[in-house]
Amino acid sequence: MKAAVYRRYGPPDVVQIVDVEKPVPTDNEVLIRVRAASVNPYDWHFMRGMPYILRMMVGLRKPKDTRLGADVAGQVEAVGKNIKQFKPGDEVFGTCRGAFAEYARSSESTLAIKPTNVTFEQAASAPIAALTALQGLRDKGHVKPGQKVLINGAAGGVGTFAVQIAKSFGADVTGVCSSRNVEMVRSIGASQVVDYTREDFTKSGRHYDIILDAVGNHPLSACRHVLSPKGILIMAGAMAGRWMIGPLTRGIRASVMSRFVGQNMGGILARSNREDLTILGELMATGKVTPVIDRRYSLSEVPEAIRYLEEGHARGKVVITLA
Repeated sequence: MKAAVYRRYGPPDVVQIVDVEKPVPTDNEVLIRVRAASVNPYDWHFMRGMPYILRMMVGLRKPKDTRLGADVAGQVEAVGKNIKQFKPGDEVFGTCRGAFAEYARSSESTLAIKPTNVTFEQAASAPIAALTALQGLRDKGHVKPGQKVLINGAAGGVGTFAVQIAKSFGADVTGVCSSRNVEMVRSIGASQVVDYTREDFTKSGRHYDIILDAVGNHPLSACRHVLSPKGILIMAGAMAGRWMIGPLTRGIRASVMSRFVGQNMGGILARSNREDLTILGELMATGKVTPVIDRRYSLSEVPEAIRYLEEGHARGKVVITLA
């Protein structure tokens, strides 16, 4: 089968599409015939081995696991003998290792049934980005109807889901994005849109109950200035350097500061699980959440897809489609 692999760290050129053996599921795994996958910052961080602290976990000089891709949607090809939830032929979506391939293995616990009225491309675009938005707003933010919620980075992968999920909870949503994305962000549910090329939301004088920050381009002090006295800042993204010192320092400062002020600040790292994937499936099936897909690439174009996402201008999600 064909798969995208990388055997050394570096730019997208290190990613190659090669023939590899078709994976065989273990007793506790599901084998998926991949129909679509999507690209996340997660992928290019692994590809580049950056920030460098990541290499302590995935390989100091070269990657231990050469597979790429985490978001997946497809059809169950085979199941291990301990699998109870799925059977061959089921259409599923979720997370795995090595989604940029014709076949991939996944744990039963990180998959859910794909709704019939949701395409494979839509389903594949959701897992990491939408789980980050859902768990951030629901579990960290405890979002409630009528609350004022600001999404910084509203046009990106996490941001487009966060706007819609916050809206589904009944929140009054403000999205922050560039000029070219203002109408799109408004169309997916933002009541107000701040064009960051013309206005700095931290200097607007408006206050918010929850800020989900998918960019990390403002100091904590500036974000606190526009949070309500008991407001919550959810850090779902950061401008990582080579060593990740900046984001780590920001996270530690936020945690320490939260102990001495009324505001609650902290990061969110999405956890893939069947229960939340099922909730996302229902939100998509009922039309409360519609994935925003910017560009589609074939499996042979994975390097170009990663390169485009890495540039930082993608609107919503970048999807890999397999025949």
